[in-house]
Amino acid sequence: MTLEPNTPGSGHSAGSTPGPGSGHPAGSTPGPGPGHADPDAQVFVISVAAQLAGMHAQTLRTYDRLGLVTPHRTTGGGRRYSPRDVALLREVQRLSQNEGVNLAGIKRIIELTNQVEALQTRVTELAHELANVHASYRRDLVPVQRSALVVWKPRHQR
Repeated sequence: MTLEPNTPGSGHSAGSTPGPGSGHPAGSTPGPGPGHADPDAQVFVISVAAQLAGMHAQTLRTYDRLGLVTPHRTTGGGRRYSPRDVALLREVQRLSQNEGVNLAGIKRIIELTNQVEALQTRVTELAHELANVHASYRRDLVPVQRSALVVWKPRHQR
């Protein structure tokens, strides 16, 4: 599971306005659920995200202030949560309530998980790059082992 909070500026445009009471941008129809839509689509207002995550809206504000889950902001300053944010909220709640981890520990877990995922992505990129380099080797060349012969001559003694 990705624990990475979305960075501001990603997802839908900041000026999208929700339909009346729906938590979705005007003119859009909600998909079958958070797991079936674009996980980074910033579509839920705070009340809908809180309901989906099973917590109070004030808790989401606290998590935002602490940097645990950072939703996208509209031009008017309103928070917009993505399905990925809602999944992260649920994970924060699980770690806190079921595992007994405090919020500082949860923040560190999120940071380390994101770091591991970034490193795994980089390893994959480097493996593909290495495979491309190996594929570019000329097959008609044969490596030759080189050796050197060193002759040692003692200095003249006085």
